[in-house]
Amino acid sequence: MTDVSFTQMKDGTQADYIMLEKLENDHIHGLPHRIMSALSSLSSGLAGYKIDRLQHSLQTATRAEDEGASIDWVVAALVHDIGDDLAPLSHSEFAAAVLKPFVSDEIVWVIEKHGLFQAYYYAHHVGGDRHARDRYKDHPFYEQCVHFCEAWDQASFDPDYPTRPLSYFEPMVKEVFSRRRK
Repeated sequence: MTDVSFTQMKDGTQADYIMLEKLENDHIHGLPHRIMSALSSLSSGLAGYKIDRLQHSLQTATRAEDEGASIDWVVAALVHDIGDDLAPLSHSEFAAAVLKPFVSDEIVWVIEKHGLFQAYYYAHHVGGDRHARDRYKDHPFYEQCVHFCEAWDQASFDPDYPTRPLSYFEPMVKEVFSRRRK
């Protein structure tokens, strides 16, 4: 059997769903490769910065690793802007959704909120509220998100920063996206 027997899911058989489950598992195993491909595509995205979005992502991950962050944080730093092309108005939530089955709640929250927290550095220049992040001041992950943005994200637009290549991070991407969080 190469295709299901049904045209409506309610008419599917056990054999149909066993076959689909195997195919879905095979698809899930290919996720690290698709993540790497999506990261590569960031090199031709949003313009105007001194470096492209891929270099920004690589630099953010390099800074996280240089600081001694765990592999989960390094990979989260690498993929934090992976939604820039497909979800430019909700890229933080997009990246958090990609990470959610694989990393801690703290990392998911920080990545989900990093766009809002990053606005601290520029919102006042374009008529926005740079202190919008303060609504989360009492959240247990607030300080970690401030740190993520200050130390890694907002600082990673430097064309002269010694940044590791995407290939360096590939084994980390494979490790994180090949497991499920406990």
